[in-house]
Amino acid sequence: MKTVNRAVIIVLDSVGCGDAPDAAAYGDEGSNTLGNIARAVGGLNLPHMQKMGLGNLTDIQGVPPTTDTLGAYGRLTETAAGKDTTTGHWELGGVRLEKPFPTYPNGFPPEIMSEFERRIGRGTLGNYPASGTEIIKELGEEHMRTGKPIVYTSADSVFQIAAHTDIIPLEELYRECEIAREILTGEHAVGRVIARPFIGEPGHFTRTEDRRDFSLTPPGDTILDVVKKAGLEVMAVGKIEDIFAHRGITQSNHTGNNMAGVDATIAFIKQGDPGLIFTNLVDFDALYGHRNNPRGYADALEAFDRRLPEILDALLPGDVLFITADHGNDPTTPSTDHSRERVPKFVAGRMALPAMSSGTRPRFSDLAATAADLLGLDWRGAGESFAVELVIGD
Repeated sequence: MKTVNRAVIIVLDSVGCGDAPDAAAYGDEGSNTLGNIARAVGGLNLPHMQKMGLGNLTDIQGVPPTTDTLGAYGRLTETAAGKDTTTGHWELGGVRLEKPFPTYPNGFPPEIMSEFERRIGRGTLGNYPASGTEIIKELGEEHMRTGKPIVYTSADSVFQIAAHTDIIPLEELYRECEIAREILTGEHAVGRVIARPFIGEPGHFTRTEDRRDFSLTPPGDTILDVVKKAGLEVMAVGKIEDIFAHRGITQSNHTGNNMAGVDATIAFIKQGDPGLIFTNLVDFDALYGHRNNPRGYADALEAFDRRLPEILDALLPGDVLFITADHGNDPTTPSTDHSRERVPKFVAGRMALPAMSSGTRPRFSDLAATAADLLGLDWRGAGESFAVELVIGD
């Protein structure tokens, strides 16, 4: 089998394609982020992703199937219990969680909140599940008056702290998140503590791009660790460094939006360093999925599609590109939370990948196993490689 010099993995955050076999168990039966968005907006214009086989994965108005794809296409199925960012990325990286992270539909218990307030030296507001944009509308003015940070959660395993940067400066907010991360262990070991800074005046608050995620450390070696231990470069773009708790990374660019993430990915590709580039493009989920905004989501998909040729053109002869997602977030459903869905799996590059379907894989972790296999590395994590199916040539 021909090996490659570098694997490039781009995660389109929340761009699911429906049909998860256990969707009903998560209350997500009928969720299909791509298909339902296309119907809601009267069709999507995604010619470059259509060429990669996007329309072959599910019924997407405006994106018909094709037999002449650019590379291999298929789907991945999540097996870990959960539908959050950390669970999805860790499984893509080769670590499967056997037990879901804890969630708090009724807010965090008094022993957690009292210890947090004691250690930060002030009280808090909120402590209930909420949309991040809505809770700062509800409590932002009181926060500015009292100086108390806003704590909230969601259907995901997250402890989120929102604060106006004029009231609690960024570094202080990050310090409070680190304190929360230290407290939230054992049975209360949430997947992520998230800093949610915002600016503006009451009635006109806006969240900034200075969000930071404080994740648990993965319980085993991920593809990032394996690549780094092999003496190769691991270049992280967007919130990847936070999701993997800054482990297994040699270079990073913590971009705050999709287009900056694409720019950073292309810049890393052009550096030519052998190893792994791992990118998360966050806007689909953060700006549009959670806000039930199908038109904005559609526009973001089309904007990425316009940039896709730049990414493909930047690839070097020894590169292989994977494009996938970590879960769904169907903005056409009443829920503003993630949805349990299968995700796309595209494989392309300049190494003469033939047009082909590589089918629906039973695990997200098959991607990590395949990337390691193509890089010629010994893989002992979760997943089964499908590299032999790719017929990568010279």
